[in-house]
Amino acid sequence: MKKWIAAMAAVVVGVTGTLTALPAATAEAEPNTAYNYGEALQKSMFFYEVQQCGELPEWNEVSWRDDCMTNDFVPGGWFDAGDHLKFTLTNAYAATMLGWGLLSYGDGVDAVGQRTLYENNLQFALDYLVGCDLGDEIVYMIGDGSFDHVWWGSAEVYMQKFELMTGETERPYYTCNDSCIEAQMAAALCTGYLNFQDTQPEKAAEYLEHAIACFERADANRSIGDDTAEHSYYKPSTFYDDLFYAANWLYMATGDQKYLDLCETDYIPNLDKESQSTELKYTWGHCWDDVMQGGVLLYAINTGDATWKTQFQKHLEYWTTGYGGKQITYTPDGLPWLTNWGSLRHATTTAFLAYVAVDELFADDATYSTKYIDFADNVMNYAFGNNSAGRSYVVGMGDNYPQAWHHRTSSGAWNDKWSNIGQTEGDDAKPHAHILYGALVGGPDQNDGYSDKISDYQYTEVAIDYNAGFTAALCAMVEKYGGTSDPDFPPTETPKWDEFSISASINQSASSYTELKVYALNHTAWPARVITDLSYNYYFDISELVDAGMSIEDVSVRVGYDQHSSDKGAISISDPIQYEGNIYYVKLSFADGSVVMPTGQSEHRSECQFRISIPDNIQGVWDPTNDYSYEGLVQGGEDAMIITDKITMYDGDTLIWGVEPDGTTPGDVPSVTTEPVETTTTAPETATTTETTTQTVLETSETTTSLETTEMTTESTPAETTTTVTTSVSGGDIQDVFYGDVNCDGRIDITDAVHLNRALAGVVILNEQATRNGDCNADGYLSSSDSSVLLRFLVSIISSLPSAE
Repeated sequence: MKKWIAAMAAVVVGVTGTLTALPAATAEAEPNTAYNYGEALQKSMFFYEVQQCGELPEWNEVSWRDDCMTNDFVPGGWFDAGDHLKFTLTNAYAATMLGWGLLSYGDGVDAVGQRTLYENNLQFALDYLVGCDLGDEIVYMIGDGSFDHVWWGSAEVYMQKFELMTGETERPYYTCNDSCIEAQMAAALCTGYLNFQDTQPEKAAEYLEHAIACFERADANRSIGDDTAEHSYYKPSTFYDDLFYAANWLYMATGDQKYLDLCETDYIPNLDKESQSTELKYTWGHCWDDVMQGGVLLYAINTGDATWKTQFQKHLEYWTTGYGGKQITYTPDGLPWLTNWGSLRHATTTAFLAYVAVDELFADDATYSTKYIDFADNVMNYAFGNNSAGRSYVVGMGDNYPQAWHHRTSSGAWNDKWSNIGQTEGDDAKPHAHILYGALVGGPDQNDGYSDKISDYQYTEVAIDYNAGFTAALCAMVEKYGGTSDPDFPPTETPKWDEFSISASINQSASSYTELKVYALNHTAWPARVITDLSYNYYFDISELVDAGMSIEDVSVRVGYDQHSSDKGAISISDPIQYEGNIYYVKLSFADGSVVMPTGQSEHRSECQFRISIPDNIQGVWDPTNDYSYEGLVQGGEDAMIITDKITMYDGDTLIWGVEPDGTTPGDVPSVTTEPVETTTTAPETATTTETTTQTVLETSETTTSLETTEMTTESTPAETTTTVTTSVSGGDIQDVFYGDVNCDGRIDITDAVHLNRALAGVVILNEQATRNGDCNADGYLSSSDSSVLLRFLVSIISSLPSAE
C-alpha cells in the first residue's frame, strides 16, 4: 500500500488533464505473488472447455460434459454464457482476446505448462469461426432464444427438450452480412494466423484466408447487418471501431500498408468522439461492442506515432487518476467500476490493455510503467479476493467464492427449476451439481456490494466475453510473476445425488392383490443423459401361495396406468420371472427409456401403476409383507412416495440403481455376455466314508445328503441359465467341500459368484465352509482365479468344477 501511494504521489502527468489520487483500497494491497496466477489460467481454460458445444474433443477435461447439439448447422463453438445460444460475435471477440494474450505473453503460458491446452481452446473457437464463414455471408447465431431463455437444463439433453417442445430436431440458424461481426471474425482469425504460422502453417494459412475474406466483405458493406435475431442479446451500435481494430490485426498478419492507410483515411475520421466534443473517445472500455480502445493501442504500436501513444494514454489516465476532468468511478475498496453489467469484465480487460501498453509503449518510462502495472495488478487481485469482503469473484479460486453463478449445465437441474440453486440456506437450498472452475462472474456494484443469487444475474452472470480479457491478463501475470499449474486438476467429481432412482408407494392392497405406484427417476448430471434400454424389477415372494398348494401359475400381472402409454416410451410388464426359490420378479421395460429425461417437471420421472394378483375367489392367502420390494412402502397419495432401493433399475442388463435380493449393488459384478445355454450338474454317487470320497457333496455320519439337479432361468444373472443344486443338510458345522457353493445354500448359481467377488474385494468375510467351497480351482487359497473359474462354469465355458478330495 505504501508503494502504491508513493508511486501515485510521484506521478507527473504527461498529457493535458487533471490528476487525482486513486481511491485507497479498503483491504491491504496484496503482493503480486499473493495468488497462484498459473492455477487461475488453468481454471479459466477449464471454463472455456465447459462452454464447448458439439462433439467434445478428446482433450476436453470436463468429466461432467458430453457431446451435445452435434447437428447444429455449424457444429462446435462456445456457448455464449450460462445459456446455450451461440453468437459468432462473442465467439470472435473472446477468441481475439485469448489470441492476443497468447501472442503477447506466450512465454508465460509456456512456463506454467498451459500452452497446449490454451492453443487447443483457442483453435476450437477459431475453427468454429471458419465454419461460420459461408463465403458470401456468415452464420451469426445458432439457437432459438425464445426456447433457450425459458428452459433451464443441461446441454447434453437440450435437444431432447427442444424436440419435445418445438417438434424440431435441429436448432435454427441465422445468416447475414454485418461489418461488426465480420470484422471481429477477421481480427480473431488474424490472431490465429500469428500464433500458429510457425507451428501449424497450413491451419494458419486457412485462418488468414478467411480473415481477409471476412474483412473485405465487412469493409465493402460498411453497415450493421440484418442480424435482428441477436439484437435482444447483442446489438452492435457502430462498425467503424470494428473495421479499425481488424485492419490493425490484418496489418500485423500481412505487413500490408493498405490496412493502416484505410485506418487513416476511412476509419479514424469516423470513430466515436467524446460527448459534445471533437476529441476521440477515451472513456468507456474495450468490449464486444466497442473495440476502439484496443484498436487505438494496436495503431499506436503498429505506427510508432507518439500522437497515438498519447491518445491511448488518455484512456489509461481516465481509468486510473483521471484525464480532462473525467475519471472512472471507484468503489470504496478501490475497484474501477464502469457499469453494473460485467463490472469485472470491463476492469480486467482494461488491466490487460494496461499490461500490453506498458510493455509496448511505456517500457522506458518507470513512472508510468509502475502506475499502470500497479493499476492492473490491483484490479486482478481485487477479483481474487483483495477486497474488504475477502471475496473471490472467480469460481473455484480461494475459500470465499460465489456459490450461485448463473449457468445452466453446471447446475445439474433436472426439473427446469433453478431459483434455489446455489443457495446455502433455507429448506429448498440446493448446490450446483458442478463447480464452474475459472469462471469470472459479473462482479460487484459500485459500493462493492454483491448479491450471490442465481436470479441476480447482473452480479452472477458468467460469459465467454467476461473471461476473455481476464484470461489475456492472466497470460501477462504468469509471465511477469510466475505461477504453477495444479497437476491434480481438475478433480474427479462424484455425484452429489442419486442420478437414477426409484420411488414408490402402495396404491391399493387387498387380500388377493397388491397395486403399486412407481416413479422411475432420471436426475443425471455426470453428465446428463438418457437411456433407451431402461427397465426396473419388482421382487415378490410366493412362499405363502406354495404353502397353500398354489404356484406361480396362479399369479397374474397387469399395468393399470402408464404415463407414457401414448408415446414412444410405453411401458410393458413381463410375466413373473423366477429369481431364486420362491422369489420372483416382474420386469417393467420402457419401449424407449429416453422418455425419462432430466429436462423438466413432467419428464424427469415416469409414473406407472401396476398390479400383482391372484384370483379374487381365493381369499386369505395373498400376503405381500414378505415381498422384498414391498418392504418400507406405505399407502397414500403423493406424500407416501418414498425412495426405495429394493426396486432395482437397469440400463440394458446393467444394474444402475438399487440392491438385488442377494445383495448385489451397481458395479459389483462385471457383465458377462453369452448365448443362452443349458447347464446341468450330475450328482455323483455317494461314497461310504468321508475320508475316501471324491464327490461334490458328501454323506456325513449324521445325515444323508440328497442331490437334485434342476435348471432355473432368470434375467437377474449374466448367464441366461444357471444350475441349481438343492440339498438337505443337517448336523455338523463344517460340511465337506462343495466347490462353487460360496454362500453355502446347497446350489451353484450367480449369487455364489457375487458372494465370492464381494469376499475378494473385502466387502464380506467368508466363514471356513464358504472359504473351502470358494476355492474353485482347488489350489488351496482364494484369488481372482477362483472367480474366473466359477464364472466360466456358470456360462458353460467349462463343464465342471473340481471334485472334493
